[in-house]
Amino acid sequence: MSASHPSGTCARLEHVTLRYDNGTQALEDLSLEVLRGEHLCVLGANGSGKSTLASVLCGLLAPDEGTVNLLGEAVFDSSRTQSVDFRAYKRARRRLGLVFQNPDDQIVTTVVEEDVAFGPENLGVPSHEIGERVERELRRVAMQDFSKANPTRLSGGQKQRVAIAGALAMEPEVLVLDEPGSLLDVRGRKAIMRVMRRLRDAGTTIVHITHFMEEALAADRVVVLSHGRVMLVGTPREVFLQADEIGRLGLEEPFVARLARRLSLPWTCDKTELAEQFVQASDVRCPRGAIGTDQRSGGSEPAVRRDRTTRSDEVVVAERVSFAYQRERKALDDVSLRVHQGESVAVVGQTGSGKSTLLRLLCALEVPDAGTVSVDGIGTARRCDRRRLHGTIGYVMQHPERQLFAETVLDDVAFGPTNLGLSASEVSRRCLHALNLVGLNGLGHASPFELSGGQQRLCAIAGVLAMEPKLLVLDEPTAGLDPRGRRELRVLLDDLHAHGVTTVQVTHAMEDAVRCDRVVVLNQARVMLEGTPDEVFCAKNASALEQAGLGLPAALELALELEGAGVPELGDPLTLDALASELEGLVAEHGA
Repeated sequence: MSASHPSGTCARLEHVTLRYDNGTQALEDLSLEVLRGEHLCVLGANGSGKSTLASVLCGLLAPDEGTVNLLGEAVFDSSRTQSVDFRAYKRARRRLGLVFQNPDDQIVTTVVEEDVAFGPENLGVPSHEIGERVERELRRVAMQDFSKANPTRLSGGQKQRVAIAGALAMEPEVLVLDEPGSLLDVRGRKAIMRVMRRLRDAGTTIVHITHFMEEALAADRVVVLSHGRVMLVGTPREVFLQADEIGRLGLEEPFVARLARRLSLPWTCDKTELAEQFVQASDVRCPRGAIGTDQRSGGSEPAVRRDRTTRSDEVVVAERVSFAYQRERKALDDVSLRVHQGESVAVVGQTGSGKSTLLRLLCALEVPDAGTVSVDGIGTARRCDRRRLHGTIGYVMQHPERQLFAETVLDDVAFGPTNLGLSASEVSRRCLHALNLVGLNGLGHASPFELSGGQQRLCAIAGVLAMEPKLLVLDEPTAGLDPRGRRELRVLLDDLHAHGVTTVQVTHAMEDAVRCDRVVVLNQARVMLEGTPDEVFCAKNASALEQAGLGLPAALELALELEGAGVPELGDPLTLDALASELEGLVAEHGA
């Protein structure tokens, strides 16, 4: 994206070093300039210093060394006797906005519209204007129907939208967003990207921290951090062309660039450009012209495929379940689900479709208003039966690493099995086995707070696995992880599946869903689609999935783009390897 910026900078950090009280050095000799009106994207592995940088740019943290200038205010200079200028910080903060990675850290009231109004009220904005801002920003993030709702009763993605609306209502000159799309569905992430683009076009400076490489392509500049230092900086093309260095830093190229490299095509991150390059290089073209999405979808309604056959190996049976929080709209409406021993099931759906509520019902943390739920043959309706399920169900909630508390990894992992009343030798056996499963063997005596973000997530999961549950339930297990962390967790889940562990996971990542045996799509509190990944993610369902706020796996989306450019039908590939194999097969067939 070409950039045309007003003269000057809105933030300048020079030789900034920041250490936390526990001794962790989050930023080290970091220098960075943020231009007025630009869209700057910050990438980096978990623990690289991205969130700390966001807090420094928003005036929430002062470093230990270096200088910080925010919006023309010299807020920090370690060479001065009084390094922090509190008045300058106060003036700068009035024009700075931050959306935290976890919306629970930002929401402060029990009514959505009051929460969005909180920031403008503290800025002294007139009351009539506050109302206009609240209405405008809730509409912008598609949360206008929830203005009177209690934020604590919203889904994680809905909370994130409320937090974003609250930041926008302050009309900041600089808006810093720390992983704003980590809890959002595809539609929600696209909406936030549109909002950022419009704000940038209107002159707002955007600093966007993300683990979605494709989102970085929309930025004017990209900065890559590692261990608190700036390692790469440049346009998206300049940064992602350094594929080897990107991989070494725990990141990855965008999907299209990886496929272009696999096919030995010129580097590109543009789907249309890749399609044209492939057609030109291979001279493979469908003689009947393009077969785009519209021609393959047929416009038919997606079919819900449900296996009603009772099997003796069923671990989960949910029959016609409905649930509502207080008097608000139904979170689930007549939902049925069966999960068999050793099966892996992915539950997908737009933000607020009822995914996390379904997991809470399966974990016996809530009881349905109508219908029944049983796990391992035990119903959840009675409190005494729910107590019997302790240890049978392992629940990994969103951001489980926030639950870490013990001095050592081993103590943290041992907490669950110890509470089951097991002997010391059995607890030790289970802990060592769980740590080996997640790849943290040898780190038992380390502090969990000294681990990387991905390792902390694995440590928290090890604590659940040590209880040896019959059913493992995971809510967005890869959310907030860098590409390396996502790969490690996917390998772990594949290994657990190979060992016969039954898993149910909620995810917004279609690439995670396609790795499961079965996919359940929720839409507006009901089951819209159910089947194998091949049955659910196919061209004929593309329109329905898009309308439900979801997307297709990147491989299938690109396959349809290629067919639209004239490539013969590629089937419905769901992974990069599958798509590359189809394309390589076409070239070989044409050459033969």
